[in-house]
Amino acid sequence: MASANSGLTAALAVATALASAGTARAEGDNAAILRGLDKITARVGLIEAPIGAPVAFGRLTITARACVKRPPEETAEVTAFLEILEQPPGVSQPVMRFTGWMFASTPALSALDHPVYDVTVIDCRMVSGDGSRPKQ
Repeated sequence: MASANSGLTAALAVATALASAGTARAEGDNAAILRGLDKITARVGLIEAPIGAPVAFGRLTITARACVKRPPEETAEVTAFLEILEQPPGVSQPVMRFTGWMFASTPALSALDHPVYDVTVIDCRMVSGDGSRPKQ
């Protein structure tokens, strides 16, 4: 039991460190760049999810709450805190399918478990002034 508690404590410490270390960096990176896959149609798309604004991919509604990218002098890592809802047909209220941190380097660590859709984190970017395209 002690090892389970220490593992949970370590996971919470990592998430807290990522959130606090990336706070200043996340201000400049105001959109999460995600890759979505529809397994039925084999449609793959890049999704630009501005922080705090819901975007649609198929029946999913994705809201990025934070996006953190380490500086170039550190080991490369991009993390995003996502909330993913699905609007199933015939149901009035959307269903929460995922909420939590996703890691670009290890997508299977914290993944959306869905029979039709896959969503993975690719990058964090600044959105241009008109909000339509990321700056390169």
